[in-house]
Amino acid sequence: MRRPTVVGNWKMNASLEDTAALVSGLTSGWTGVHQAEVAVCPPYVYLAKVAELLEESNIAFGAQDVSEHESGAYTGQISADMLLDLGCKYAIVGHSERREYQGESSELVAAKFEAAIKKGLVPILCVGETLEEREQERTFDVVGQQLRAVIDRVGLEGVAKGVIAYEPVWAIGTGRSATPEMAQEVHAYIREVMGPEGEHTAILYGGSVKPDSAAALFAQQDIDGALVGGASLKAEDFLAICRAAE
Repeated sequence: MRRPTVVGNWKMNASLEDTAALVSGLTSGWTGVHQAEVAVCPPYVYLAKVAELLEESNIAFGAQDVSEHESGAYTGQISADMLLDLGCKYAIVGHSERREYQGESSELVAAKFEAAIKKGLVPILCVGETLEEREQERTFDVVGQQLRAVIDRVGLEGVAKGVIAYEPVWAIGTGRSATPEMAQEVHAYIREVMGPEGEHTAILYGGSVKPDSAAALFAQQDIDGALVGGASLKAEDFLAICRAAE
């Protein structure tokens, strides 16, 4: 069975003090054995501190990106080995903000995905369409192209070593969210593209997930959890989403 998974993407937010307070709230509210897997992805500079604070907890953590290179003269980049040294389990790849602001192509995202799985990191592959692409009824074309770029590089079995997050770009940080039915339709399409491997690949929804929308999303057959942005910066909101995944 696919394990429900909720991952918090903190993006470029929080101070060191804020980070300590947020992790304290999460660890005190998420104790014992749970059905759902919970993880957080803080900024690179706080990874070591988060690793220390989560040491005795049941919450995993990861990075918001990973280099496609193993090592070398790549100023500012962080390798999979470096993330593993800190205890990271996950690495987000292909987030829409990196595709847009850093100009990352699907081919580069595929290379990052491959670099992660080669070292044993679990990449969280983000795919999704813009509002214009949805209005043009190109959602499946766009999501399919982004997904197939990774399939072409690592194969279906390789993709199944990671997690897929469908994040409609028009719903990120806007307060808008796809209806559960809209999200389910795309999740079902992704699982269809994955074929038999899709049956055991977790597919998360990542578009302005809030405590009051989480349960309806998670009730859909092919939505296995969430990649949470803004709501992951408030311990109680994030914990409420995690509980809804149970």
